[in-house]
Amino acid sequence: MTQTTQLNVLGEPLIPCSMDPLTGFFRNGCCQTDASDRGSHVVCAVMTSEFLEFSLAKGNDLITPRPEFQFPGLKPGDRWCLCGLRWVEALREGVVAQVVLEATHEKILDHVSLETLVHHAYRAPA
Repeated sequence: MTQTTQLNVLGEPLIPCSMDPLTGFFRNGCCQTDASDRGSHVVCAVMTSEFLEFSLAKGNDLITPRPEFQFPGLKPGDRWCLCGLRWVEALREGVVAQVVLEATHEKILDHVSLETLVHHAYRAPA
C-alpha cells in the first residue's frame, strides 16, 4: 500500500470507516486502496437489511461470519468498505446503502458523481 495520504471524495485525508467490525481491504479500518485491491473496496457504507440481502443475491454473502478470514458477518447499521462497482450496481437497482463521505475513497469518483454520493450521504441520527 502506498505511504502517501489517501483522500476522500471531499478532497480531504481519508478517515477510518469502521474499527468494529474491522473493515477495509487492508483490514486497517479505512477504505484505502492500491493496485492489489482488485475489487476496489473504496465506499464506506452503512449496511441495511436490504443491501445485505441484495449483496447475498449477487453471490457476496456479507451476513455469514467467516472466522477463517477474520470476518464477523455484518448486520444493519455496521459500516463496511464496499467494492465501488457493487455499490453503484445496487444504487442502479434501487438499493441504497448510505455513504460516509469522509471515509469514502476518492477513487469512486471514477464511477459516480460527487453529487450522487452527497445525495446518498449518511446523516447520523440527532
